[in-house]
Amino acid sequence: MKRLINYMIAGAVLAVAGCRPAEKEYEMGSYGYDAKFFRDHKIEFLELTAPEGGAKVLVAPGYQGRVMTTTADGDGGDSYGWINYRFIESGERNPQFNPVGGEERFWIGPEGGAFSYYFRPGAEQVYANWLVPAVIDTERYDIAEQSAARVRFTKSAKLLNASGVSFDMGIERTISLLDAEAVAGVLGAELPAGLKVVAYETDNRITNRGENAWTKQTGLPSIWLLGMFNPTPTTTVFIPYAEDAEGPVVNDTYFGKVPADRLVAGDGMLRFRIDGKYRAKIGIPAPRAKGICGSYDTEKRVLTLLKYSRPEGPADYVNGQWGEQQDAFNGDVINAYNDGPVEDGSVMGPFYEIETSSPGAALAPGESLSHRQTVLHIQGDEAALAGIVQRLFGYDLDKITATFR
Repeated sequence: MKRLINYMIAGAVLAVAGCRPAEKEYEMGSYGYDAKFFRDHKIEFLELTAPEGGAKVLVAPGYQGRVMTTTADGDGGDSYGWINYRFIESGERNPQFNPVGGEERFWIGPEGGAFSYYFRPGAEQVYANWLVPAVIDTERYDIAEQSAARVRFTKSAKLLNASGVSFDMGIERTISLLDAEAVAGVLGAELPAGLKVVAYETDNRITNRGENAWTKQTGLPSIWLLGMFNPTPTTTVFIPYAEDAEGPVVNDTYFGKVPADRLVAGDGMLRFRIDGKYRAKIGIPAPRAKGICGSYDTEKRVLTLLKYSRPEGPADYVNGQWGEQQDAFNGDVINAYNDGPVEDGSVMGPFYEIETSSPGAALAPGESLSHRQTVLHIQGDEAALAGIVQRLFGYDLDKITATFR
């Protein structure tokens, strides 16, 4: 009788377990798919959410507090960040760089030159010697504060540049999901009805925790934010530039000069074709940069806007070019990258990137430098999106979308 009771209990437990609803399946490309992917691979993450609407921001502490992806429409909505599923699934640890993806990650510049943090002193600046410091590649950032719509991370770092100078650095990174009032402040007007939006701001700060000042003679670190997104054949990055400034409009020779059918400049607006099929990178020098850029995908009707902080007046921006440099402080403020095949035909993504940088941090001991960035993804009616582009850029969205047709 006792054994029969045990069988009955076990059967009841199995019946209850069998009645539990299975986890909903989401299609690849949706936010729900990506959240499940991280759960299935036991990768720690947290979500910033609003009490109303479908905006979500997925943040990974173990990936240096990076924003991995976002959505404007809940679990079933489009996922805007590019994620390197193949690399994460492999479980591999790359000694040079671990390209997990993510739509905003914190790095330190410069990448190349005498003051690079990615090459050891005396090493030739070629790919075989390139090494991403662990503190911006493999180390977890500590959660100092957390709420439903905000998280603050902290980290201590000791970095050595290519000139052999050591930097003791404190890192602080705060990510905040923006509400409707804050979004209206960024846009200069309330969001038109019917549009879906997710918007977040990151405040990134480095502090000199050493005993010596950081100077141009020993090299200056900068805050470098890189966002990775999903390309389509109908995506265009557009970056306004100051027409009355001196110097070149664009640096378009990172990987060889960008062909004219992929980059167009005129009327104060750069337009860069984004399809993930041709490896190319551009940069905007400080005198030309205007603190804002965007991308638009006509297929999904997604407008991505990115605003970043800039100091008033001249500033020294670090030069990230590898190898010898004539000037270590004539670097770009904002960059865009279109992924594509490398020499052997392989492709890491494809993805595209939008990157922004702070000026070099000339800091005395105890001083800090902050670089803020706001990212918005707005999806919906194209006419309403065109109105936003006209208000913020003074430019016609139709003219942007027609550039590479």
